[in-house]
Formats: sequence, structure tokens, C-alpha cells
Amino acid sequence: MTTSPEDLRSLQPLGSLDRRTFVTTALAGGFAAATLPVSASTLVTDATGLEAGETRIPVSDGELPAYFARPAGNAAVPVILVIQEIFGVHEHIRDVCRRFAKLGALAVAPELFARQGNPATVSDMTVLMRDIVARVPDAQVMADLDATVAWARGRGGRERVGITGFCWGGRITWLYAAHSADVAAGVAWYGRLVGTASELQPKHPVDVAARLQAPVLGLYAGRDGGIPLQSVDTMRSALGEPGVSRAASASTIVVFPEAQHGFYADYRASYRAEDAIPAFDRACNWFRANGLALAQTKT
Repeated sequence: MTTSPEDLRSLQPLGSLDRRTFVTTALAGGFAAATLPVSASTLVTDATGLEAGETRIPVSDGELPAYFARPAGNAAVPVILVIQEIFGVHEHIRDVCRRFAKLGALAVAPELFARQGNPATVSDMTVLMRDIVARVPDAQVMADLDATVAWARGRGGRERVGITGFCWGGRITWLYAAHSADVAAGVAWYGRLVGTASELQPKHPVDVAARLQAPVLGLYAGRDGGIPLQSVDTMRSALGEPGVSRAASASTIVVFPEAQHGFYADYRASYRAEDAIPAFDRACNWFRANGLALAQTKT
């Protein structure tokens, strides 16, 4: 689905899309500075049998750098949008793309902070949040993801797509599942659900829950210091209200009681394999149940 002028007006403000064409550099290699040191538990998925690497996605005011991975030689494959954490498209996000590609998908992660700055080079979390993350308009992100879907369709991606995101990207997953009719299913990993409306972030997942266009699986942590279980319960209630969309009523949230925020991030101390592994299996099964033809994971 292409973002219409009406859609954009409903997601105002759109300041970043009105600026002159922006210029971006290549994706930074390795891990973001704010995530260092990298944990010994870090997983590495090789690119054997894949086409993988950096690409550029045309958007209304320039080009977004992005990482993609897909099975080599396959003409038509399901698409999975992989949405970054606050740290950008660093090595963990690229590895997640390769994990989905190994299961038969075209997985693509656009650098959604490209206009605001390079998160990979910022080591101070306060600066990262203030100078980059907080300046990213939701409307800009929705339009960029529409452009990413269009890019994927031109490269063998099937009509409908899956979306998954982590932390900041978890919130975006909920929002995009309400925004786009192209989405077949979403998986949101510990994304913020409630919040105060602002000029750049006028709505939060709880505000769009009733009009989801695709069912979302929410994967949350019982010991998440930044996302209290009360907010998870609030979202559950919103999904179950009378009159919500069919996709909303089909959505579900799973809480892993002993997990912390970032429990899937194997490069960080928060990683919890006993929750991360079954959670990823749940995510893949959710996509399969909603029409994305992913291969079965190997045990």
C-alpha cells in the first residue's frame, strides 16, 4: 500500500519529509557504539545460500540505506520487514534478517533514522535518545516502510508482508499493522504500548489497537523496567474491546515472566536463551499461521 496524501495528513506532522533531499552514507559495520561491549552469547548466522548485503531504498526525499537477506535464486518469497532498536541497523539486526532469509523470506531492515543521524556512532544513550530517536516522526517512518514494501515487491517479494521489530521497532510494528493493508501479520518484541502524545508521535499502540489491519503477536518481558505489566494489561484490554477490528481481536500478547527488556538481543547481557529461542519459534509460527510460507526451523 502506498501512503496517500490523506494518510500523511492523518499522521502529521511530516516535517522531515518536507525538507530537501537528504544524503546518507553507508550503514556502519559491526555493532552500535552504545551497545558495547558485545556479549559472548552473540549469535552469528552465516550468509551461505543467501543473497545479502546493503542496498538503497528510494523514498520521497532521497534514499535510505538498508540491509537485506534472501534465499539465493528464489523468484517469489514472503517479505519480512525487520525494524531496528534505538541502535539502528547494526550487526544484530542484520543477523536477524539472515535468520529469516534462511527460512525462505526476503528480510529487509531500512535505516529509519537516516535523516536524523547515525545511531551507530553515538555511545551516550541520553544523547542518542535526545538527538536522534526523539526527532523521528512516526509519519516519516510509516512512509519509509511503505517505500520499503514497494522496493521488496520489485525484488520478488509477495504481495503481503510480515513485520517484526524490537524495542523502538516493537512500537513501530503495532503502528504499521494499523497503517498498512499490505501487512499479513506482525510480531512486536517488547515495544512501548502507551505514552503521552507528542507532535512527532501523536499516537501509541494502545490508541490504534482497535483498528489493526493485521494480527500482531506481542512478546513482552515480565521484568521489563521500562514497560510495566500494567501497560501490557491496558493493551490487552484495548484489543478485546467490543467493536475492534477482526485483526485486533485475533492479536495476542505473551509475557515471559522471568525475562528482562531485550531478552532476544543475544549480543547483550539481557539475553535469555530459555525465552528467546521459544519466542522466535512462536514468531515464526505466527507468520506461518497468517500466510507467510516460512520453512520450519531446525531443532
